[in-house]
Amino acid sequence: MKNLSPIDKVLYFINSILATLLLLSYVLHFISPATIPFVAILSLFVPFLMIINLLFAIYWLIKMKKQFLLSVTVFIIGVFFSSPFFKISSNNSSFNNDLKVMSYNVKSFDLFHKKKGSKEQDGYEFIALKDPDVISIQEYYLTNKNKFSFPYKYVKLRPKSKKYGMAIYSKYKIINSGSLDLKSTGNNIIFADILKEKDTIRIYNIHLESLRIKPNEENFGEENSEKLIERVSSSFKEQAEQTVQFLAHEQQWKGKKIVCGDFNNTSYSWVYNKIAKNKKDTYIESGKGFGKTYNYWFPMRIDFILTDKDAISNKFSTFSEKHSDHFAIMAKINW
Repeated sequence: MKNLSPIDKVLYFINSILATLLLLSYVLHFISPATIPFVAILSLFVPFLMIINLLFAIYWLIKMKKQFLLSVTVFIIGVFFSSPFFKISSNNSSFNNDLKVMSYNVKSFDLFHKKKGSKEQDGYEFIALKDPDVISIQEYYLTNKNKFSFPYKYVKLRPKSKKYGMAIYSKYKIINSGSLDLKSTGNNIIFADILKEKDTIRIYNIHLESLRIKPNEENFGEENSEKLIERVSSSFKEQAEQTVQFLAHEQQWKGKKIVCGDFNNTSYSWVYNKIAKNKKDTYIESGKGFGKTYNYWFPMRIDFILTDKDAISNKFSTFSEKHSDHFAIMAKINW
């Protein structure tokens, strides 16, 4: 510190705080939000913290200062002990009998219709072109404009609504289905057992409690920062309770399964860590790039497709088409 200029001393102080926050974020997935909901907020900012610490490391390296070791060390710890926020290589192989599974929060289809006279695809045409075998839909809306042509479906509408809910559409016969009927009237977890050749595969469609963040508004749509933190903390606590309910239900199923949906939380959270335990994340297995699934300025991966340990993920895609505030994701899965 003696050889640093006054400006560099201030920068290193800020660097130290951000490095400490990043280090703390690595252990968050061991702490239930039901215990300390406020701390869980930090999990949303892990990609941002990693990028900032990387920039600090580059800054100190350019200036040939040993202070680069702080951010580099914390960053390397994250590479080995946390979920990656960027994948360089991917697995593009596929087989003819792969099961193509898509997960998509469609935001009630409100952007699925193309403008009058437009030659661009609408959301329904986009899904038809990608041709998934199974699609799990969050924020489903019952409408006669729905252009899906899947022969089988399971739709579960909210208790107090005749229009909104969740859905699973499938090219393969659905032989069993159900709902966990979460206490929240806006979110739920449903499942469908599909029959593919001789295999019965359970598809879980998860939509955990929303943070109700409005990214384009001041204080993310809340009257002040204190109210925002209180609301987000409450949502994280609700997510933890929903996760416990899901895990209890999942334990009863011993066959092949795929768990997908909108977790409304990142891969650095306790929620993700619990649900993904003993499973494969298809983005980590075969994805590429940031895997960004939410339309925001920094990369947020809050939508997932997970499989059991015996499955093979041959290809994972995150699509950039903006038919919702989420981006669709799809994986080719085999056993």
